[in-house]
Amino acid sequence: MVDKYLLRSLMFVPGHKEKLLNSAVNSDADALLLDLEDSVQPKNNKAIARENIINFINRGSLQKFHIFPRVNDRESGELLQDITQLSLPGVDGFMYPKAKTELDIYFFDKLLETIEYEKGFPIGKFKIIALIETASAVLNAEAIAKASPRVIGLAFGNEDFLMDIHGKNDAEASSLFTPRAIIAMAAHSAKIIPIDTVHIKVHDLDDLESNLKVVVKLGYMGKLVLHPKELDLVHKYFSPSIEEIEQATQMIQSYEENKKQGTGVAIVNGMFVGPPLVRSAKNILSLNALIDNKYK
Repeated sequence: MVDKYLLRSLMFVPGHKEKLLNSAVNSDADALLLDLEDSVQPKNNKAIARENIINFINRGSLQKFHIFPRVNDRESGELLQDITQLSLPGVDGFMYPKAKTELDIYFFDKLLETIEYEKGFPIGKFKIIALIETASAVLNAEAIAKASPRVIGLAFGNEDFLMDIHGKNDAEASSLFTPRAIIAMAAHSAKIIPIDTVHIKVHDLDDLESNLKVVVKLGYMGKLVLHPKELDLVHKYFSPSIEEIEQATQMIQSYEENKKQGTGVAIVNGMFVGPPLVRSAKNILSLNALIDNKYK
């Protein structure tokens, strides 16, 4: 699944604010999370948000993006309207908030299956990005990731998580390290995409970069974004460099040549290149191909 979707940046856009939707159309985000949940208040704005999103999708304004509306949770009374109205050809899937266990994903999966059947879509068309926002969700992250073949990503929601555990953040984001690590491992265990939490200090790009350095080491492949000014930095950290692409190409070529000659290990730049590094090299080139395809 990780080689089918380019999700380095997933930018939240409040669905009821047409001005912000127009601004998002001109952004370089990989995916838009058209929000129907937390940022859409009061409740009567949710109907406006659905109508705005439908209009933008139907007129083709969002074709260059992966589109994942963030729906309201199953206890909101809004969820069925969200997915019934927004299960449209231009929508890739939905971000499902406040998933606590795999049963939440199973429930959502069956709702989507019913709608797909009734509307004549192929079963499985609409994918799920599960938003991990509670202690329960972190502890059940692997089960959530594997609850449905629709799940293509696990995203971390740190603000709700910290509230749930009565925790506090600090300059080093030390309270987030463990849940970040668990979510990344759970996602990779399920062969799906780990997506890091939002950075709420949107004007502090130095702090954003500090966080990006940490999560890249943990295996994250994308990040939730609140403001277009964050996109360049996010894309930098979740895109292979020219040097990485060149080295990956060389590793694969050298390994294949040595294999033909009967040796399974090549040496590139002083490193032994066996199957694990070859797989990593192939992942780098697959990601680069997705990025190239975006800008064609």
